[in-house]
Amino acid sequence: MLRDQPGLGSRAENERSAMSSSPAQRTLGMVLIAIAATLWGTWPLYTRSGAPSGISIGFITLAVMSLPAPFAFRRRDFLDRGAVIAMILVGLADAANVVLYFSALSRGPVVIAVLTHYLAPSFVAVLAPLILKEPRARRALIATPIVLGGLAIVLGPSGDPSNWLTTASLGAGSAIFYAVVVLGSRRAGRTFTPLAVTSLHSVVSIIALAAVYRSEVLPPSLDSATPILFAALSNGFFAAVLFNRSINLIGAQLVGMFTYLEPLTAALIGIVVLHEPFGAHTAIGVAIILGAGVWAASERPAQRMPAGDIG
Repeated sequence: MLRDQPGLGSRAENERSAMSSSPAQRTLGMVLIAIAATLWGTWPLYTRSGAPSGISIGFITLAVMSLPAPFAFRRRDFLDRGAVIAMILVGLADAANVVLYFSALSRGPVVIAVLTHYLAPSFVAVLAPLILKEPRARRALIATPIVLGGLAIVLGPSGDPSNWLTTASLGAGSAIFYAVVVLGSRRAGRTFTPLAVTSLHSVVSIIALAAVYRSEVLPPSLDSATPILFAALSNGFFAAVLFNRSINLIGAQLVGMFTYLEPLTAALIGIVVLHEPFGAHTAIGVAIILGAGVWAASERPAQRMPAGDIG
């Protein structure tokens, strides 16, 4: 369903070739996603102390990201049915993703929220070769059970499950939808520009949020919305453009694994700024997860298995 439509395959093949053959583009892609992930990691600063609900934060952010849509619209792009379907799926998935993720951050602890959210790269590593026909990333596949083990260490000795189970469930739920965002953005980006993917999918997202939550999408006051508007520009719109550009340069699997900079940044904010507890078991689990992510992200394209090769 998300494969190339007839007549558009040569463009997709050219993108894959550029992604694997140009060291400069590969470096640029990693730099862009590193900046985006670091910005995303600062979201906990905006979700506490009287901030609007996760629903409102998500709606405001996506509304800001949708503003360039009239300027990014190109009629010819909509001839690629697969890209259009992917764009709609990204919009619906991102609506669910932001509501669940911002709700998890608001509830806390931040470390549990971001680490369960970052099950998404593992989902992407498994699904990208099947859906997008990207070469399998050996390290990403190996890192998946390691990441799950590190997450188990973080969650295991946390005491009363009621203290973190809801946060972990919200974070894991957002991970599923975020994986759809990564995969769908990769397919949509073969036809639509990064700005178009960013803004047009956001239109779908805000329509879906308004239809489901109605007045709940509005913040309680203008004062509470002001910092969210700033974050929506930096952490939302600007970071999303960088994300969509990087995903065309280095592929969905590498982008997914490289975004582990987000939980690192968020965990540091949780400890230093929000003064959340950070015991030895948490430190070990975080180190395992981040170490596995960095190791997987450092894999070169030449080391990857063709999508049809299981051995």
